[in-house]
Amino acid sequence: MSAALSESVAQAEQTRPSVAMVAGEASGDLLAGLLLDGLRQRWPLLTSVGIGGPQMQRHGFDAWWPHHKLAVHGYGWEVLRRLRELVGIRRQLQVRLLAQRPDVFIGVDAPDFNLALERKLRTQGIKTVHFVCPSIWAWRAHRVEKIRASADHVLCLFPFEPELLARHGIAATYVGHPLANVVPLEPNRAGARAALGLQSGDRVLAVLPGSRGSEIAHLALCFFQAAALVRQAHAAIKIIVPAVPALRSRIEAAAAQAGISAHVRIVDGQSHTVLAACDLTLIASGTATLEAALFKRPMVIAYRMGWLSWQIMRRKQLQPWVGLPNILSGQFIVPELLQDQATPQSLAAAVLQWLDDMDKNPAKMAALQQHYLALHHSLQRDTSTLATDAIEKLLAR
Repeated sequence: MSAALSESVAQAEQTRPSVAMVAGEASGDLLAGLLLDGLRQRWPLLTSVGIGGPQMQRHGFDAWWPHHKLAVHGYGWEVLRRLRELVGIRRQLQVRLLAQRPDVFIGVDAPDFNLALERKLRTQGIKTVHFVCPSIWAWRAHRVEKIRASADHVLCLFPFEPELLARHGIAATYVGHPLANVVPLEPNRAGARAALGLQSGDRVLAVLPGSRGSEIAHLALCFFQAAALVRQAHAAIKIIVPAVPALRSRIEAAAAQAGISAHVRIVDGQSHTVLAACDLTLIASGTATLEAALFKRPMVIAYRMGWLSWQIMRRKQLQPWVGLPNILSGQFIVPELLQDQATPQSLAAAVLQWLDDMDKNPAKMAALQQHYLALHHSLQRDTSTLATDAIEKLLAR
């Protein structure tokens, strides 16, 4: 082959990089879809394979397994009962990737699954990127060594993370949080209410008990019992629940068990519309709390899990907050009620306090809005471009 032809082939291959990705759950699928959008704008002929969901598939992703296969929750039995299946999927995926040898592997969140896979691929000369820094600043400090051994580069959602990783010799780039660009700085409450058939003067409570089956099992009944108590004080309040369609029947059953079905409206998806429309939300700890903060809504954060999982988790906790709005603010700007504290009575009391503050404490509500606005600005970046730039530099090495 002539030198000119070799150069031409090399250039053609460079414009058609092959990417393997693994994203678990809906949040990972959303992040990976955004990243794929940036990668495809840079390299229109890019190929991508692995584990993913509908957001990724919209960008031409070839999903060998659906993303919900990786959805697990907690520790102990909740993980052990699916361990064999997950290990089997990871082993099969590893074999296929080592045979195909993509230019880069990108693990999107799901650190329990992805870090071990990244380490195996990296030892075989495949470049690896981990998108979403594991929360080593909260309760996963032991993962620092795993990250260093597994990832050539980490794409971080929060501004303080690259410096933290750099102290441990891990290359990282802050790319912002994509949700900060999806959610407008001033959400359109009137438009959201119109879309949901709500009146401008309605008082609306959004109930978000989680997007996983295990979260629904631990939280939904408690949340609806709390909502029933809130209705005793505010009979006219509208209660609306954005449900993952696959979990709708379980949510409906929990509402029925709490005796509140007639007063609860459940919609498929539309979580952003619901958060834009509501006055406040009772919400499970997780990414949804960041979404609620970006929509500038008061919230009560709660979480419950199996007893063994909770015992393990509480020993790993490195700071007093678990909700992202509080973690990013460095203070309790919204209440958190965890495990045994998350009773229907305590949740209802916290919701009622917000309702009282809305009527009687404008200074407190204004301060909350300022916290949210500063948080929103700090997370706004051109995420897909910054992430693509970092990956391109890694590929060029």
